[in-house]
Amino acid sequence: MSKASTFQERHFDDLEQQHDASWTGMWIFLATEVMFFGGMFLGYTYYRSLYAQAFVDASNHLDILLGTINTAVLICSSFTMALAVHSAETGNRRGSVKFLLLTIALGTVFLVIKFAEYAHKFEEHLIPGSSFAFEGALARPAEIFFSFYFAMTGMHALHMIVGIGLLTALVFQARRGRFSPVYYTPVEITGLYWHFVDIVWIFLFPLLYLVGRHV
Repeated sequence: MSKASTFQERHFDDLEQQHDASWTGMWIFLATEVMFFGGMFLGYTYYRSLYAQAFVDASNHLDILLGTINTAVLICSSFTMALAVHSAETGNRRGSVKFLLLTIALGTVFLVIKFAEYAHKFEEHLIPGSSFAFEGALARPAEIFFSFYFAMTGMHALHMIVGIGLLTALVFQARRGRFSPVYYTPVEITGLYWHFVDIVWIFLFPLLYLVGRHV
């Protein structure tokens, strides 16, 4: 039995077909994710056009420094993820493990910072619901802003958690020497997912933290 055949599922003719099917499946999945997040972006943009001043006032309650740090963290995580894919592609087991772990660490840092932001919003009573408290006459539209904020960043954080889980599984496989120049599709596909999640944040950050902000 060839080394390639040990990684090939029975319902595929060869590894190339298996690789192409994996890529197609991931792109279809990401297309549905684009529609999902795109719908939220459109909803946010619509309500922002209705309540422009309220959304500006509400966005000033977000911590732009923490948002900027998280943006830098995710950009770095995309770089380490790319290095993990390259290491797997070249058969560098130690490099694969190292860069996967670094990506996990950066993703965890992002989540810790994001949950710290959530905790601060809880202390400020800016969680939508009966306890929501916002000074001024624009409290209701400001609550709409924070509803979008928690919905969009919360879904993004959930995708981050899923990504970290996938990366953790890859670490165990990489340690066992599962990946080689012959077969590294799982790392490649997970990398595509991770880059997508990072790109979503690149859109979320200016949309929520920067657009129309008064410094």
